[in-house]
Amino acid sequence: MLSGFLFDLRSMPPVIHAITYIVPARYYVALLQTIFLAGDIWSVIVPNTAVLAAMAIGLLVLSRMATKKRLA
Repeated sequence: MLSGFLFDLRSMPPVIHAITYIVPARYYVALLQTIFLAGDIWSVIVPNTAVLAAMAIGLLVLSRMATKKRLA
């Protein structure tokens, strides 16, 4: 519901709208809508891809820090 797939993000209350910025699905839905409906508009594709890549790298770093390396 917070991705913008079913409901328009602009019609949400400001507090909920602010929360959607931390949901990766928001950026993925924007990418899919751009690619399927408008084609390759790089001014939309590049920023959304960069945010998704940054989130992926951040989560990988956090998971690496959370797991301990052991020799069995």
